[in-house]
Amino acid sequence: MPNLDRLKRLSDEVAIVGIGDTDYATDYVRSKEFAQRKRADPTIAPGHDAYTFATRALKRALDDCGLDVSDIDGLVVGPTLSIERTGEVLGIESSWSSQADAVNAIVEAASAIHAGLAECVALVYGNDQRSNEKQYGGPTAEGARFRAYVNYAPWGMTSQGGFYAMMTQRYMALHNVSEADLARISVAQRKFAQLNDNAIMRQPLAVADYLSARYICEPLRLPDYCLVNDGGVALILTTAERAKRMRQSPVLITGISRSDMNRDATSLRPRLIDFYHTAHRSAAQQAYEMAGFGPSDIGMLQVYDSFSPHVLFALEGFGFCPIGEGARFIANGKIEPGGSLPVNTSGGHLSESYMQGWNHQVESVRQLRGHAGKRQVENLRRAQYISDVAGKVASVIYTRGSK
Repeated sequence: MPNLDRLKRLSDEVAIVGIGDTDYATDYVRSKEFAQRKRADPTIAPGHDAYTFATRALKRALDDCGLDVSDIDGLVVGPTLSIERTGEVLGIESSWSSQADAVNAIVEAASAIHAGLAECVALVYGNDQRSNEKQYGGPTAEGARFRAYVNYAPWGMTSQGGFYAMMTQRYMALHNVSEADLARISVAQRKFAQLNDNAIMRQPLAVADYLSARYICEPLRLPDYCLVNDGGVALILTTAERAKRMRQSPVLITGISRSDMNRDATSLRPRLIDFYHTAHRSAAQQAYEMAGFGPSDIGMLQVYDSFSPHVLFALEGFGFCPIGEGARFIANGKIEPGGSLPVNTSGGHLSESYMQGWNHQVESVRQLRGHAGKRQVENLRRAQYISDVAGKVASVIYTRGSK
């Protein structure tokens, strides 16, 4: 069991001081043009790779906080990158390093800083998934040998989309949820994307537009699926004490949690029977007890949204609304711009960019700094990120700090 007394010592002791991301919308157009040229000449190279995007993002993060690469003594890279090659490309000689996904990168870096293993850690992610034509479904699905869905390949279940479609079908039947109800998630996030100049999908999307979109795996339609695009993200973390001397107002890491559902995972039990709620509740208790407040005190929520129903499951599992009431909770615009609990305010994975949870961290920082422009959530003090991919539930709670 997590030791909450020890975890509470970490609360507000580490801060995010620098953020950087790449030009998602511009690079999306570039990658589409490259794909057309590649069909005519399969030998051509894109000119950009994952390390290019990671480097660009880190430079912007360093500029954001006023640090030099020589100030960095710790490094966490996303699973798309090699630690050794990333350190070489970026010129980082680190005293501590790791490889992790977005939420675990935050947790590991904060823990390393608190333990004294490093003082200033760069978290770097880059992905050339669109230019490189990576497949997340089908017989050559990316990472299939590490994923539960490889067990279902003989029956054609070779993508997460199929699994989330099954989850959503059962959820909709149990709780009397319609496709129009489900549409409100994609529509809400598109409204935020329309306020974000760097979002890829900025065309208006109404419920009627959603219902006329094609199914990918029923009941999930095209707007329920995340984008596949190139890009990079970087964050810089340091001690809360040092953060007070940085260029930007710090964003403090107030709560962290993790809870995995592994029993019968490859038989889909955690998905279809529980909707991950057992792990949701466990992770929620840990995060909120560490932070010293609960879901009613969260002013903005970021949810890992490779598929839209993640939002419903997370809202219910973390106590923002009762189980089975997610669709009713969002029915009156609560998660839209101006709503009482704005969700995925950059447009999320569905409309801004699919950076596998990393762009949600950047958006959390921008919002808490008050730098989100037309989509800014007013008087925001606390934000939360939730990831429940494949029943591995993790969360980070952020608080606006002061210099």
